[in-house]
Amino acid sequence: MTFAPRTWVVGEVVTAALLNQEIRDQISSMLAAWTSYTPAWTAATTNPVLNNGSIAGLYMKLGRTVQVHAEMTAGSTTTYGSGQWSMSLPAASTTSPGIRIGTAQASGSIRAAGHTTVNNNATTFGIWFPATTAVSNLSACTATVPFTWANTNILRCTLTYEAAA
Repeated sequence: MTFAPRTWVVGEVVTAALLNQEIRDQISSMLAAWTSYTPAWTAATTNPVLNNGSIAGLYMKLGRTVQVHAEMTAGSTTTYGSGQWSMSLPAASTTSPGIRIGTAQASGSIRAAGHTTVNNNATTFGIWFPATTAVSNLSACTATVPFTWANTNILRCTLTYEAAA
């Protein structure tokens, strides 16, 4: 949690409580533990179902800058839906133009490096990987990209973006 800096006025008495709020509390918010959140995992056509898999996220918000880590581990009864996958953000992105790019890693039959994207005015981030080991251009992450997902496969994403508020 961050606070708007105080506007001091001439003649104002500076107290320990005011200094604690302006200095200690601001610094404490920057050094605090990250906040947990549970990303919603969706797909463009049919949503995946986690069942006995797991999904978790952490984020740190400093001002309007948000740093996010999300991880999904597939379970034996996880279904993968159809269409491009996305995950929810802990806070909506700004309406400022531009795409914010982060990193993604898929660990399964192969280990694949990819990217995440956050569009302006978005509540989710997209995930992208090479469609096969023979190509370097990126395709949307799906049930079969970058490989056919299965039990114990892991998707890790890290990104930074500007929040709307």
